[in-house]
Amino acid sequence: MFKAFGNIGDYVVLMRRVFTKPQKRTIFWDQLMTEINDLGLESFGIVAFISVFMGAVVAIQTAYNIDSPLIPMSMVAFTTRQSIILEFSPTVISLILAGKVGSRIASEIGTMRVTEQIDALEIMGVNSANHLIFPKIIASVFINPVLIIFSIWLGILGGWVAMMATGLVSSTDYVQGVRVDFEAYIIFYALIKTIFFAFIIASVSGFYGYQTKGGALEVGQASTKAVVVSSVLIILFNLVLTQLLLT
Repeated sequence: MFKAFGNIGDYVVLMRRVFTKPQKRTIFWDQLMTEINDLGLESFGIVAFISVFMGAVVAIQTAYNIDSPLIPMSMVAFTTRQSIILEFSPTVISLILAGKVGSRIASEIGTMRVTEQIDALEIMGVNSANHLIFPKIIASVFINPVLIIFSIWLGILGGWVAMMATGLVSSTDYVQGVRVDFEAYIIFYALIKTIFFAFIIASVSGFYGYQTKGGALEVGQASTKAVVVSSVLIILFNLVLTQLLLT
């Protein structure tokens, strides 16, 4: 318990160092572009793969569970759309990114810590926390919503492809179901969750990497802790944000 409170205190202190004005803007922008590519653009492949099959599975399961002739088949697309936008894309994809991106951030910064590269930055008068973690947080907060919008589109498309392949729902019914009773607020809700989750992934992973002590074994342990803690916080904040934004 006391260790948990100590970690929270260390995290807050570190974030105060992170959120300061960059010492050299040109270096910051170069780092930001690099992080957007490394943390975001390189994740498009896995996001696309998971989203397509996730949408297909949701659509097929929904279609097979509709056994009443009174329920229109357009409800398959409606249910798929709502499930993808409200939960699967923002939450499940963020959990996937916590594993992929979070472990990368923690291991990268942790390796720099144990090889004394961070100490060298401090000796040169560089705010290492701001220099290393701040671009990663900004890049994640910027690019993750783009990934989630991409995921939502592919998830709905994956549902349509599955229905066309199985013949369970006609294309007309599916498109009608996607369009029925659409509210733009649910997209806003998904993006708000994504921004919170992106901040959690980048900041928590950066914290555990920055606090690493020891050698290669400790870097691996820090990476594991970063993924676990980020995932737990995503689940908790998912409940909190859902309660605040949808009730």
